Amino acid sequence: MLKLSNYINGEQIAPLGDNYIDNISPTNGQAYSLTPSSSKEDVLLAVSAAKKAFVSWGSSTKEFRCRWLMKLANAIDDRLKDLAVAESFDNGKPVWLAESMDIPRCSANIRFFASSIMHFNTKAHDMDGDALNYTLKQPIGVAGCISPWNLPLYLLTWKIAPALAAGNTVVAKPSEITPYTAYLFGEICQEIGFPKGVINIVHGYGSPVGEEIVENSDIVSFTGGTKTGKLIASRAAVGFKKYSLEMGGKNPTLIFKDSDFDLAVENSIRSAFLNQGQICLCGSRILVEDSVYEKFKSVFVKKANELVVGNPENKKSNLGAIVSSNHLNSILSKIDLAKKGGGKVLCGGSRVYLPGKLANGYYLSPTIIENTKISDNINQEEVFGPVATIVPFKSEKEAIAMCNNTKYGLSASIFTQNISKAHRVAAKLDAGVIWINSWLVRDLRIPFGGMKSSGVGREGGFGSLEFFTETKNVCVKIEKGRNK
Repeated sequence: MLKLSNYINGEQIAPLGDNYIDNISPTNGQAYSLTPSSSKEDVLLAVSAAKKAFVSWGSSTKEFRCRWLMKLANAIDDRLKDLAVAESFDNGKPVWLAESMDIPRCSANIRFFASSIMHFNTKAHDMDGDALNYTLKQPIGVAGCISPWNLPLYLLTWKIAPALAAGNTVVAKPSEITPYTAYLFGEICQEIGFPKGVINIVHGYGSPVGEEIVENSDIVSFTGGTKTGKLIASRAAVGFKKYSLEMGGKNPTLIFKDSDFDLAVENSIRSAFLNQGQICLCGSRILVEDSVYEKFKSVFVKKANELVVGNPENKKSNLGAIVSSNHLNSILSKIDLAKKGGGKVLCGGSRVYLPGKLANGYYLSPTIIENTKISDNINQEEVFGPVATIVPFKSEKEAIAMCNNTKYGLSASIFTQNISKAHRVAAKLDAGVIWINSWLVRDLRIPFGGMKSSGVGREGGFGSLEFFTETKNVCVKIEKGRNK
């Protein structure tokens, strides 16, 4: 069986305690590799390597860092197919999705920040000839980057790339559920001779690995569940460390009667079920104006029933496997809870058993539920699976109130052909990212993050570079000379 390893100081090394975790592919329910169950000592070894490397990497030129990051991005492109297949087998998503979205976005992340650092300007302020103030943007040190299982390599690079571009070194922890592409990423770094100690990857559980990374790094970037985010915030605060938290969402899709109906349906299907609904930005609460509710429901259910749950290797499969047995059972329990509360399952709601070698995989049919109240658990808590609720509303005011009636505030989508209404509603929604007549249109230049329990801080563009640097002001007093 394949044994994965940590990537520390430019080398693949076994965990010091020689302890491992069974890595199970959700596609077939079988263990296919062993993942390091690392210890505090493994983290400290990685931090030590990162601190040592920071001396040279942090003082290097922007051009130097840019060249290395571009080389890394090119190497990822060269391994596109291998990485996509690995991501699918490890996570359960269709290969076509990993090949068209996940892996290309990894190299795009790295290229974007490699080029952005070349245009990351400082400011100068003249005090009417009495003094001159200018700012320096300097790297902080060792960045602790903790990423989730739903978009494993994509979100890992989303954090690593700006941290490195800004001059920091990194100790990263990928999810123990989906470690494979992070392991391959370490292999790629080693193959191209990326400077030793600049990137370090330590596998294992949140306790102790994640805890020790937070404790021993100089700055922390985390994407994952809100419960874990709260713990990280409390630990980081003790050391007065900068931290960024991108957490859960319960995102509404708001459909007005004057929307482009076909466009609204198409985007609702995509936002509810892409990647088995395992994207923090998925629209799992679909609010529909009452006059078009029955029409929307009929077409939406029909389209959902047409989606194919199947072998992730098959290009015709719309949905692959749920990431783990535990998560599959969690989703099913939330569906059952909704049913007990009066919710009506319009389609799906049950496990799918594929034939042959995939019989033990974790597959779930796309699920749509109606007759729920906004206050119900299914409309309040993140399911993180292919489950959507549809709820009617009567007025713009009611729709806004329903959207905002949750502790989360990550994203929202609004469908209307009335541009004034779109702007008006967008301004009143509690969400960090709002799409109008679209979903998941991403521009790496824009700030990304959530409100309320969905997050703290913003990532993306120069915002990421601002986060991963410390701003220093230098004031130069100008002595007044005598005219001669």
